[in-house]
Amino acid sequence: MTEFDASQGLPAAFLGVGSTSFVELLKGHAPDLLPAGRADRTHHADRTHHADRAGRAPVAAPEIRHGTTVLALTFADGVMMAGDRRATSGSMIAQRDLEKVQPADQYSIVAFAGAVGLAADMVRLFQVELEHYEKMNGTSLSLDGKARRLATVLRENLELAMQGLAVVPLFAGYDLTAGTGRIFTFEVVGGPYEAREFHADGSGSPYAHGALKKLYRPGLGVRQAAEVCIEALYDAADDDSATGGPDLIRDIYPIIATATADGYRRLPLEEVRELAQAMIEARRQHPDGPIAPLR
Repeated sequence: MTEFDASQGLPAAFLGVGSTSFVELLKGHAPDLLPAGRADRTHHADRTHHADRAGRAPVAAPEIRHGTTVLALTFADGVMMAGDRRATSGSMIAQRDLEKVQPADQYSIVAFAGAVGLAADMVRLFQVELEHYEKMNGTSLSLDGKARRLATVLRENLELAMQGLAVVPLFAGYDLTAGTGRIFTFEVVGGPYEAREFHADGSGSPYAHGALKKLYRPGLGVRQAAEVCIEALYDAADDDSATGGPDLIRDIYPIIATATADGYRRLPLEEVRELAQAMIEARRQHPDGPIAPLR
């Protein structure tokens, strides 16, 4: 991207009416700033750096950090999203306190599984995309519109996804028109697809999804929903080495957030700690967790 010269005035991109999409603005004027462009340069630099000095073929690039597991469920007041804190690099634990669950805007939440660095850039771009639209139009997108905009951000990464740098987002929010929480899922090639009641993504998702099927009930209160999230993430960590469980020694616990008519809210650490410790104490008696009653 050409550096800005103050003596020449603002670039043309800032003087026209322009698009309501910040992604389209970047594509037209600074495509190298898109997450895919930044990641492609980094990926190329890694391979060049690891090339043999004698000119032989480059060796394999280092392992990329990956984050799992994330999930979402609807409850009485809206929608809740949760994620574990672990990131892995190959067989190694690369990070123990990764924050995979983020506010998208005032009434929605976004989380991710996949390549951590690229996912973080995509989340930031999505947040700016929603803010840009609101500033250009004087109003916010509908929840369906937000989900479609996230799919657009995701499709910009398609080429890198085919090379293994995949990101799978999970999006949820409170629909102000319908007065309810809704969940949207994606593939590496796009989406969105609406999920009913609950969904999980990432390497631990089969185990988390099984726990959600067992424990979910319509109309859960916020505390009950948080307990279900913690149980599901613990089941995922119990069977998937890439998913991290509650770390009582380091005081690291899952991130849990809600989107309701009152907006986005992240549950305080003290509240999540209490729920996690109560769950662990209960599992001392029942290591496989609570048993769902037969209907």
